[in-house]
Amino acid sequence: MKKPPIIWLNVSVFLVTFLFAAIAVPYRAFTHGFDGAEITMAIICFIYCGMSITAGYHRLWSHRTYQAHWSLRLIFALGGAFALQNSILHWSSDHRVHHKHVDNNDVDPYSAKRGFWYSHIGWMLREYQAHRYTDYANCRDLEKDAIVMWQHKHYLLLTILMNFGVPLLFGLIHGDIISSLLLVGFMRLVLSHHTTFFINSLAHIWGKQTYTDKNTARDNPFLAFFTFGEGYHNFHHIFENDYRNGIRWWDFDPTKWLIKGCNYLRLTTKLRVSPEDKIEKAKLSMTLKRSQLRLESHPQAEEMLAKLQHEYDALMAKFNEFYALRKQLMINKKEKLVSDVENSELLKQIKELKTSFIEQKRHWHIFNAQFA
Repeated sequence: MKKPPIIWLNVSVFLVTFLFAAIAVPYRAFTHGFDGAEITMAIICFIYCGMSITAGYHRLWSHRTYQAHWSLRLIFALGGAFALQNSILHWSSDHRVHHKHVDNNDVDPYSAKRGFWYSHIGWMLREYQAHRYTDYANCRDLEKDAIVMWQHKHYLLLTILMNFGVPLLFGLIHGDIISSLLLVGFMRLVLSHHTTFFINSLAHIWGKQTYTDKNTARDNPFLAFFTFGEGYHNFHHIFENDYRNGIRWWDFDPTKWLIKGCNYLRLTTKLRVSPEDKIEKAKLSMTLKRSQLRLESHPQAEEMLAKLQHEYDALMAKFNEFYALRKQLMINKKEKLVSDVENSELLKQIKELKTSFIEQKRHWHIFNAQFA
């Protein structure tokens, strides 16, 4: 099969920036050195670019997991231009196709099943998606956002202003234009590119399928550290409308913390979260599936699988009872269907049932540990 034409602009940008970062930056560091202010500025700009992609392009515009004040949207739009990963409209369109057709080699723009190189950067080097470049039918909602359309219209100018203007301005103020261009310009851009690209490649290869095995997405706390929380990718692909990726308080997800922090300042509103019972059920279901697969080669497979299913059914009985009562309490409080006394009694039952459910779940995990 004949390969699509090469996109020479993309190839040139990736190659030139990489060569400067890999050769010129180390040479400058060895012969001249970089001071603390230059390193700090590069780190700040790297974080700004990364968070503009994760909090802005990804969770705000692609998935609409929350709403943001115009000032925050403008900051993210400029940061996205600084990150040089195409306009909000184009990026979001590609990403929505990715989620809708994940792992479909014929439709998913950066399908992981086509290999690491393709999903990481190869998909941008040839005209694989040429037929889609002007089709934004899946982003009609974004076309109503004035900031999105302003950035899309002036994207080329904004990328030039941000990627050359910011390093040049800092270099003039600091007194070293060359070091600023190399570190704040080229090195920062290359790091911004490839840490984002890891979400499309490594996050579909390396890690654990905690909530679903219906796609290649993986959860990887180590990867989350380099991608501003995006490493909890298996969770994201099943609960894409959740503003969080790392749902536990200790999960490293600075994008989640930024969105939540801005909520206290009234810069973000309507933060969407997935129902706790659906998250818990997906996780328990995957634990069952993994144990079933391990037991297939067990000498007493039939007997052990029956025991496993019995334990799971007992756990789910507690699960359903607990979440049903909790849901009823929420309805009661919202619609004021019963008295406070009756709600207090229901709350007492829920607390007792929660203790029983936690104990049942602990027993379930101990039972499954023998098949690990």
